[in-house]
Amino acid sequence: MQEYSSAQGYIGDKKNDDVLIYVNGDFVHRDQATVSVFDSGFVLGDGVWEGMRLVNNKLLSLDLHMDRLFEGAKAISLDIGMSRQEVIDAIMATCAKNGLTDGAHIRLMISRGRKATPNQDPRFTIGKATVIIIAELKKPKFEQTETGLTLFTSTFRCSSPDVFDLRLNSHSRLNLIQALIQAIDAGAHEALMLDPMGFVASCNSTNFFIVRKGELWTSTGKYSFNGITRGHVFDLYGEHIGPAKQLDFTLAQVYSADEVFVTGTLGGVTPVNKVDGHIIGDGKTGPITKQITKIYWDWVRESCAD
Repeated sequence: MQEYSSAQGYIGDKKNDDVLIYVNGDFVHRDQATVSVFDSGFVLGDGVWEGMRLVNNKLLSLDLHMDRLFEGAKAISLDIGMSRQEVIDAIMATCAKNGLTDGAHIRLMISRGRKATPNQDPRFTIGKATVIIIAELKKPKFEQTETGLTLFTSTFRCSSPDVFDLRLNSHSRLNLIQALIQAIDAGAHEALMLDPMGFVASCNSTNFFIVRKGELWTSTGKYSFNGITRGHVFDLYGEHIGPAKQLDFTLAQVYSADEVFVTGTLGGVTPVNKVDGHIIGDGKTGPITKQITKIYWDWVRESCAD
């Protein structure tokens, strides 16, 4: 497996080569796990998903993930065909089938199901929703807490809710992929994205934070992901370190920030040391970023303790 430096980067495990994938109630070796070419997710990106972590045989922030999943499905009139508890049971069964009890990252993907023919009309869907669960061993690349990420501000903007609501964990991700491709081509690890007014919104796959004079700033959330890790880090900072604010801020304020980091389910807190060629602080992971990283992972372990 080739590893990449990014907020989504991880240290894999050879065991992942033979994991069994949950496919509509069956467990299939990863090399044989498939969906129909008529599946709504393949044809249109029509579906919702969740990324979750298994810690000490417990699903981190389980209720929040299930809330987001079922709210998203309801918003697009997608009948998952399973109760909340049935989805949870299927996730845990997938982990158990693969002998996973800790350090696993779970990708739950649900599409509207197979279509009679490839088109947009949901009335052409035949049968039930497609439910896929992939559980793999993925450890965050903690060495990035020292080296940090490099970001590049993309020309692709985060969409407004009337165009595409980022609060929906939708399979449709093309504009975010385009932003990331721009960043990669510019020699960066991730893309920073602005909102329609030019204020900083988020990265292509993670939520974005800056620290200025001891205050934590993140976007208002109008044009960014409804990140569960984002919410935890924001609350933990306010409880243990100092003021945490959701507000509009500009790239100029990013370039002159004391510290910058991003958050996500897989990596937790990942520092950023350069944005658009501007070195952040002294170019090294700052003390506050180190502090909130420790606080966050301590909270994770405590949340999933026996």
